[in-house]
Amino acid sequence: MKTAMQELFSQLETEHPNLFNLRSVDGRKFINDYYKFLELEKQQIIDAFDVACEDQNRIGIEYFNQTFNKQ
Repeated sequence: MKTAMQELFSQLETEHPNLFNLRSVDGRKFINDYYKFLELEKQQIIDAFDVACEDQNRIGIEYFNQTFNKQ
């Protein structure tokens, strides 16, 4: 499963691979400018889990990693 932002970046990478070209100035700028939004979404998911979770044995970062960081 991917987050909405992860899905968006996957689609952008498929449709506009030049945005993710680390050898170009534009590619590096795009990644540097917009990577922060992936981190923001991750923190929001973690925080929401921590607030809403009734299972005191799990924490948000574990939930995020188990749900969204599957390879």
